[in-house]
Amino acid sequence: MKIDTIEVYYVTLPLIYPWRTAYGEDYDIHSVLVKATSGEYVGWSETTPFYAPTYSPETAMSAFQCIKEFFAPRLVGVELESAEAVNRELSMFKGNPFAKAGVEIAWWMLSAKMQNKPLHELFGGTRKTVHAGADFGVQDSIDMLLEKIEGALNKGHKRVKLKAKPGWDLEMLKAVRGAFPDATFHIDCNSGYTLEDAPLFKKIDRLGLAMIEQPLFHTDLLEHAQLQKQLETPVCLDESVKSVRDMEWAIRLKSCRYVNIKCGRVGGLQNAVAIHNLAMDAGIPAWVGGMLESGIGGGISNELATLSNFVYPNDLFPTSAFYVQDLTEPALVLNKDCTFTASEVAGTPYQPVQERIDKVTRHYAKIGP
Repeated sequence: MKIDTIEVYYVTLPLIYPWRTAYGEDYDIHSVLVKATSGEYVGWSETTPFYAPTYSPETAMSAFQCIKEFFAPRLVGVELESAEAVNRELSMFKGNPFAKAGVEIAWWMLSAKMQNKPLHELFGGTRKTVHAGADFGVQDSIDMLLEKIEGALNKGHKRVKLKAKPGWDLEMLKAVRGAFPDATFHIDCNSGYTLEDAPLFKKIDRLGLAMIEQPLFHTDLLEHAQLQKQLETPVCLDESVKSVRDMEWAIRLKSCRYVNIKCGRVGGLQNAVAIHNLAMDAGIPAWVGGMLESGIGGGISNELATLSNFVYPNDLFPTSAFYVQDLTEPALVLNKDCTFTASEVAGTPYQPVQERIDKVTRHYAKIGP
């Protein structure tokens, strides 16, 4: 395959309700869309590191600039027979996995379109439906949170993820567990704590959570291993696993008993599949994480979740959970049993609507003739 042109869109998508976490709050999602063209074929991807370097050192603007200035020029006009070839071309550049994911995933979309296959068939996904969990950021009050949890459980969600931060943790969890003693919950700490908070986590350990996600420093593996030794509750890594190498070391150090895999955070689908396989071989269950992407990125995450070791309900969301109008047609719609159906569309699973993209585009670049 030879990519003729790459177009890059920096877009801003207003949220229905602010997304509050340990690192702050977002009122809209800043995302980068990549459109790759090869002859008559088109593939779209999305990568979403957020507006500010709060979740990771990358930002939407840094991803846009890296793709525009470095990555796209390196790939346009080059024969790329595989995703490994894409990664080889980009290997001279350090870090920036979200930016690399933008162009690497676009290659997968083109490949699926050229082969006339849905994306999940290219990397061996077998599930026809994938389970979606419910997620809630820090709310205005515990009563508001309890009301939202009740709604999610009544819909049939098999688990609920709750954002936690200092001051919104133990007492919040006691209230939640008191109201819903038998439901499956886990917390996502977004690196908001240190190992000195181990006594707090030992109290949380008694509340029967499915896992504690990314409690410590965003690149740490050693201290997570130390914390895991002190807890019965599984530790789940998110931000700390940015590459296949990170996962290899997490396994060696016994840093976690679950792993959240986001194709943007790990540099693309090839790395996401490799990390999935490493975790499966090590007996570590996985689940697909989300970055509040539009239907473009959300549809791609749905396809990734068809792999066999994604056994915990994933961070996959219907459009209506966060946005008034999505960038795709159709929008992502949850099945009545809180699952998504794997796409049978060849190439990009949910098709972007160009007019909607144009309305929310802040910056645009085209690389190639």
